[in-house]
Amino acid sequence: MTAHEISKALEIWTLQTLLNISIILGVVALGMALVQAYYRNLRAYLSLRVSLEIWDLVTVLVVDLLLVFVVLVGFFVLNPDIMADIKVAVPFIPLATVLFALALVIRLFHGGHRPGHTAFRRALWLMAIANVINVIGFALVMEAPSGEYLELHPSPFWSFVKSHLRSNASPSGLELNQLCFYIFFPLLIGVFVYGFVRAMAQLNKPGGENA
Repeated sequence: MTAHEISKALEIWTLQTLLNISIILGVVALGMALVQAYYRNLRAYLSLRVSLEIWDLVTVLVVDLLLVFVVLVGFFVLNPDIMADIKVAVPFIPLATVLFALALVIRLFHGGHRPGHTAFRRALWLMAIANVINVIGFALVMEAPSGEYLELHPSPFWSFVKSHLRSNASPSGLELNQLCFYIFFPLLIGVFVYGFVRAMAQLNKPGGENA
């Protein structure tokens, strides 16, 4: 194996691992955003005002940081060349990335950090739907039965999934790969632009409060 082949294999392994981790962290972010009652119960054991403030900050900040990681990985992977190298469930992963980005924008710029706020619930729903889409894509497409298994147990369903819904499957997967890029990349950029506009608008308000 040449140095170039080793380097390429390492690149593919790294990108695939990052994507897989981001799928798991998307589930973790949703779980951490859901257990608000658990946070309130634990908060009762804290007595110092500083510790209470730090606790409230951490329970919000960690979810946001996890969402930032998930969105950035999804944005990085949503690239025709990268999707041709690694197995990405299309259109599942690109669609979920857009939904996670929307959830992040709502949390950051529409009062989505306050559990009693309507925006908080909207962000939760977006995260929940995105996770369901991601899990379906991961379990049924990215981790579909191997070729060796299908040789012993032929299945039209699994054969179709592996040959059409994986971004690196030639030729059908590569064609869907391109179509997903043309649809979801502009949508994701649109969400980023909207978030930027909202951030700039808040900077012009007294105190920079969320709407």
